[in-house]
Amino acid sequence: MLRAEFPRARVIANSENVGFTRGNNQALAIAQGRYLFLLNPDTELRSGALQTLVAYMDAHPRVGIVGPQLFYGDGSPQSSRRRFPTLATAFLESTKLQQWLPRHRVLTRYYMDDTRDDATQAVDWINGSAMFVRRAVYDQIGGFDEQFFMYSEELDWCYRAKQAGWQIVYLPTAQVIHYEGKSSEQVVAARDIYFHSSKIRFFRKYRGAAVAAILRAFLLAMFAFQLAEEATKWLIGHKRALRALRVQAYWHVLKSGLK
Repeated sequence: MLRAEFPRARVIANSENVGFTRGNNQALAIAQGRYLFLLNPDTELRSGALQTLVAYMDAHPRVGIVGPQLFYGDGSPQSSRRRFPTLATAFLESTKLQQWLPRHRVLTRYYMDDTRDDATQAVDWINGSAMFVRRAVYDQIGGFDEQFFMYSEELDWCYRAKQAGWQIVYLPTAQVIHYEGKSSEQVVAARDIYFHSSKIRFFRKYRGAAVAAILRAFLLAMFAFQLAEEATKWLIGHKRALRALRVQAYWHVLKSGLK
């Protein structure tokens, strides 16, 4: 259908799912033009978004990557700009501690909640579902690190771009709808494994093996605590079907070792 209806589009048809990083690298390697636009399939550009991104990049030659403002399908804003994580961020983000301390200053700083989401601003990194990138950035630092199968790959890419001297900007005058699936009550083990193992991989790459080992031990301890918590709730008969699913999921995470 793509070849018939969009003959100018070049289609790369893989026989298997090669992952986000490798798949995008295949496209980046053959892309042409002065800008590269990485866009998830579950997105929709609002009117004028592409023209706004191009005009901003043309006017700001030291900006290497721009992220538009993202919105959920219901029209509510989606957080998409970040500061680089500290080790404290890694201990809190998406762990049991975040449930207990959702407004901790470490998380407020990380999510840039101290800035306006309708203001153009310099950021450390942006959500990978919509990344507008100057080709010169790719030519200088290369594509995604394929050691990140899923999650943290855009963090790593932006980190390398900033190390190379490029600016990264959040541009709310360009807007994209991101129809991201909302989380359900059921825990998905694979998602937790990919998310936290990628987090560990990022810290190993830039902070060393010892820091990564400390982070892995902490995260596994958190999952062991959650497994015990869910097992206790199952024993007392509270939502047993849900508790059983969560115990199974947390057990899979523990067995993986987050490696």
